[in-house]
Amino acid sequence: MQRVYSRLLGVVGKPNTGKSTFFCAATLASVDIANYPFTTIKPNRGVGYVRTPCVHPEFKVQDNPKNSLCLDGDRLVPVELIDIAGIVPGAWEGKGLGNQFLDEIRRADALVHIVDASGGTDIEGKPCKPGEHDPIEDVEFLEKEITMWMVTILKKDWPRIARTAEQDKKGIAPHLEDRLNGLGIKKQYVNEAIRKAGLNVDKPATWSEEDFYRFVDNLRRISKPLLIVANKIDLPQAQTNVEHLKKLGYPVITASAEAELALRRAAEKNLIDYKPGDTDFTIKQPEKLSANQIQALERIKEKILKPNGSSGVQEAINTVYFKLLDMITAYPVEDTEHLSDHNGRILPDTYLIPKGTTARQFAYIIHSELGDNFLYAIDARDKRRIGEDTVLKDRDVISIVSTKKRA
Repeated sequence: MQRVYSRLLGVVGKPNTGKSTFFCAATLASVDIANYPFTTIKPNRGVGYVRTPCVHPEFKVQDNPKNSLCLDGDRLVPVELIDIAGIVPGAWEGKGLGNQFLDEIRRADALVHIVDASGGTDIEGKPCKPGEHDPIEDVEFLEKEITMWMVTILKKDWPRIARTAEQDKKGIAPHLEDRLNGLGIKKQYVNEAIRKAGLNVDKPATWSEEDFYRFVDNLRRISKPLLIVANKIDLPQAQTNVEHLKKLGYPVITASAEAELALRRAAEKNLIDYKPGDTDFTIKQPEKLSANQIQALERIKEKILKPNGSSGVQEAINTVYFKLLDMITAYPVEDTEHLSDHNGRILPDTYLIPKGTTARQFAYIIHSELGDNFLYAIDARDKRRIGEDTVLKDRDVISIVSTKKRA
């Protein structure tokens, strides 16, 4: 399967919260999962999937996916996840495993913060009695670590950048975009952070220390959007803590990464009928399961799936891409009559693209030559021509017509 990755999702959090279990459940990658800090010594990368209804039932055709999968009417579009080792307080100053892991965050377009919702691990990730630790502290310290890391990156060059921006009248945004290019920070993020911080965009050299910190903190929130996964939802105190976590202003998804991993492993062995994100499962080969294994599966159904609707892992991934990153799906085809490519494959590709993407921008996403030689596009639903500035809608199926080729 040809893979197209649109955004990188970073899985973060302190040690021993189920972070690597979440990553493994989402990707089925083989990673170390253990009950001690710094199990993940080097960041792991893996492929997960965004799950979305496929368009092929609407068109009454049988698809032949190439860059994705289609199972029972659902498209599974591959996305890349990175499992970043546990961060402890003071990491930005070099504590724990320090800045090497914060540096991995710069690659991520969005962050999933795995939190022990039961409060059963202290601020450094050491086990404690459920309810003894307040998970809100985990979110607050992670916010501080990333913000202070970004402050450190900017601080040493700030006086020069601020003075130059005031002198050349270009504004501070282009200068900060150049300085923070490695963090994936764009001009619009800078301008929005300045606006939210209520600062004078024309006089950055006059900003106080407090102003500067407030600006960077807003920049962190905008450039690295965060989703909280309240993990271990089946343990005591978890539900109460979830209500508190929701007050922090981030989206919160309840989850049991351990349950999802068990279900995916069982499905991989063809013992149960289950797809990531399903609300239920069916045991297919009970004769191959022990009484304890069947009991464990039934416990997952009763304690996780029924009260919560799912294990939460797939919901978390979908929430990041469709809500935090505000993406949609689009299907390029060459032949709008048969919905196929030049090899006759029907609805071969599904792309995750930012909401607001135009027809020509989509052509560039597919291939640079297609964008350079763009003529027009054709909407497969009504066969009408659309121009280069037409904004695509979710689940659009279109053909790009260019002077070189169609796709």
